[in-house]
Amino acid sequence: MMSHIKDQLLLKSELSVWIFLLLIHCSEGQHQLIGPTQPIVAMFGDDIVLPCRLEPAVDAAARTVEWSRPDLKQRIIHFRRDSVDLLTEQNPSYTRRTSLSISKLKSGDVSLKLSKVKLSDAGTYKCIVSKYGTESAVELVVGSVSSPEIEVSKDSSSVVLQCESAGWYPEPEVLWLDAEGNLLSAGPTETVRGPDDLYSVSSRVTVEKKHGNKFTCRVQQNNINQTRDTWIHVSADLFMVHSNLSARITTTMAACVMTIAVVVFIVWKWGQTRTKRQKEETELRKREMWMIGNDVELELLMEGQRDREQSMLGREKMKYLEMKKAKFDEQLQKNEEELKHVQQVIEVFKKQKEDLKTQKEKLLSLQEKEKMKIKEIDMMKDPLLDKKNKQQKREKAKQEAAQKNTEHEELLKNTEKLLETTEEMIVKMTERKGKLKTNKEQIVKHLKSTEQQIELQKKLEESERKEDKDNPPLNKQTTEQLQGRPQVELDQPEEEHNNPC
Repeated sequence: MMSHIKDQLLLKSELSVWIFLLLIHCSEGQHQLIGPTQPIVAMFGDDIVLPCRLEPAVDAAARTVEWSRPDLKQRIIHFRRDSVDLLTEQNPSYTRRTSLSISKLKSGDVSLKLSKVKLSDAGTYKCIVSKYGTESAVELVVGSVSSPEIEVSKDSSSVVLQCESAGWYPEPEVLWLDAEGNLLSAGPTETVRGPDDLYSVSSRVTVEKKHGNKFTCRVQQNNINQTRDTWIHVSADLFMVHSNLSARITTTMAACVMTIAVVVFIVWKWGQTRTKRQKEETELRKREMWMIGNDVELELLMEGQRDREQSMLGREKMKYLEMKKAKFDEQLQKNEEELKHVQQVIEVFKKQKEDLKTQKEKLLSLQEKEKMKIKEIDMMKDPLLDKKNKQQKREKAKQEAAQKNTEHEELLKNTEKLLETTEEMIVKMTERKGKLKTNKEQIVKHLKSTEQQIELQKKLEESERKEDKDNPPLNKQTTEQLQGRPQVELDQPEEEHNNPC
């Protein structure tokens, strides 16, 4: 009986051990890798974490962890084994951009941090912890966005809005909305893909007064769930129709700014030109007197010093030639500086002339429009058919048009005066430039002649030094003997001839 009880207890003990081991095995087999159910969206250049964790949590710091992209030829993105990151097989495009958090690994979090996301990073990533034989997939979507900008332009009786936005990925779409949020019919979107694979989009829409005054350009990308809006308020004055004769010719704020700028420019430029012209005329007279003096001096230098040159010898002549050359160099430098200054002045005046011509054309166009407006008002005026308030509006519009026309005429007169003055200055400065060039040619000619004389004088001195070296001078006693000896030799035959012997 006792032995039977012992056998039962032993059987129960063994059974408990097997059950315990089975439970451990089952509990280990129940670990799963949990990842996100939705794609992860990252913006170009940002840092992102690809989530992946063990459930239930267990220390994975010493486990083998692998992140990969099956669509790549070199699929390893990050590999860790025995608590060491082994990155020799890592795809080169991910170098120094991936990491695992040691502290999070201890709690079963094997998420991968990806730094400075690129457009090419988009794809499906696999997370594997080898011991548990499970894996998790994470889809990464990479995008890039930028805020759009709106420009306004006028097209007869309507207004054209253009929306542009650069630096998008993937390719976005462009929508136009009115003040109530209703879609507007726009032309086809122009899309350009740059060398960096980012998209630039542009869209134009023509709007009318019936659409309201507020318009929104919306650029959106549904894959990355990104939207950027920019709105603009269009003044009612911009919606000017030709048949509406009560509207002013200049309706846009840009036109108002232009008119003010033109007035300020004319007044300022007129005052500046008068002062500048007086200074330049004074300076011109001074420079002409200076050049006349230089010309006289140059002639004296050439004609009056030739005799002196011929009487000079040796170092004295060389010193004189060097001084002469220095004088020509100084005159040449002054000539070139003044020539450069004159050329700069001519360029400034030419630029001003072109600007004034453009301004004149614009003023003539505005003036013609105002005259046409007055004629149209006179033709439509009919007291028998018009009501009193309409007639008053037309009279007011006519007065405004006449006032604008008077302003344009005054601006046009000032512009023409400035243009005439500018052309006169261009002619004067061009003539001055010609004179300076002629003087420069003369100076260069004389300078080259002087340099040739200096070279010739150097060669002459060198030749004299060489000759003196080969034939040293005699001392005084020898010279006296040589000078006296011929006299004795010449006198001696005469004495012999007179001797009777």
